[in-house]
Amino acid sequence: MRGIRAMPSVPPMPPQGKLEYGGRAAPLRTCVGCRVRTVKSELLRLVVVENVIVPDQRGRSRGRGAYVHPAPRCLELAERRRALPRAFRTTGPLDASCVRACIAGLDAE
Repeated sequence: MRGIRAMPSVPPMPPQGKLEYGGRAAPLRTCVGCRVRTVKSELLRLVVVENVIVPDQRGRSRGRGAYVHPAPRCLELAERRRALPRAFRTTGPLDASCVRACIAGLDAE
């Protein structure tokens, strides 16, 4: 009979959907433009109100949300890939001019 071998210690896996951020676990979201997962606080939440995409900076608006980096490049990628209608599960054209203006204002600061 053979002796029982000790199992090598395996480091604990991080909780799924969370990232150590500043010593605390923070929720992760995926940018619909560049498809990079990052901390929720670094992304801009978008919602649809009457076929217009509006930024939800407080994160409190009702409805389905999509997240995008507050950079014009990511918004352009999302529009080119037609990711926003898929993320919101809608059909038909969506107006993103309000989001473009908001992101341009954030870039100016």
